[in-house]
Amino acid sequence: MNALVLESVTVSRGAGPVISDVSLSVQPGRITALVGPNGAGKTSLLESVSGIIAPSGGTITVDGASLATLSRVQRARRGIVHIEQGRAVFPSLTVAENIRLTAGSAEGVEAALARFPELEKRRSSAAGLLSGGEQQMVVLARAFASRPRFLLIDEMSLGLAPVVFMRLLPMIQQFAESGVGVLLVEQFTHLALSVATDALVVSSGRVTYEGAAADLAASPDILHAAYLGS
Repeated sequence: MNALVLESVTVSRGAGPVISDVSLSVQPGRITALVGPNGAGKTSLLESVSGIIAPSGGTITVDGASLATLSRVQRARRGIVHIEQGRAVFPSLTVAENIRLTAGSAEGVEAALARFPELEKRRSSAAGLLSGGEQQMVVLARAFASRPRFLLIDEMSLGLAPVVFMRLLPMIQQFAESGVGVLLVEQFTHLALSVATDALVVSSGRVTYEGAAADLAASPDILHAAYLGS
């Protein structure tokens, strides 16, 4: 099965589980929005997929093969790319140099800049001098250059105004259109649902809604109830 699949995944931190018995499937070419209140365990779930922390229960597979014995670097080589919270650029390096870190070649840099044309005019600028939105474009361009199969995005809007984040959404859609499976954790719920095909709501560490993103976006009562876990 050509998918990233989580089955009954539990993630524990400290005294107990922060995520319990979560199952989901990320399909190539589709965007799955993972939304819910702060502290629901969404970040921990993404970290268990990329290998930052190990789940305490359940299985995570790609193409039916378990990731349990693979390090974070090995998972990245399998095409699992994790964009963590915050604008993780190297501020003293130029835009092109930042992208080269994952592209591996000059041709890869040019391909990434062609996909993100707003960065072309800033290619020689130090990434630390860019606006917050531009820095997130660098992060996305660097992810594109790494040729992901599955892209995990954690709160890309953090510290950005909604209008700025809206400029990034079409770029996330481009990943899906190219066949990448995207798992999107986002605080701006309705913006995330506007680009997603599938949606899950996690509340108190458990899935309280699973279905079409459009259905959830069109049903405020369902969304409210899902956040409350009722």
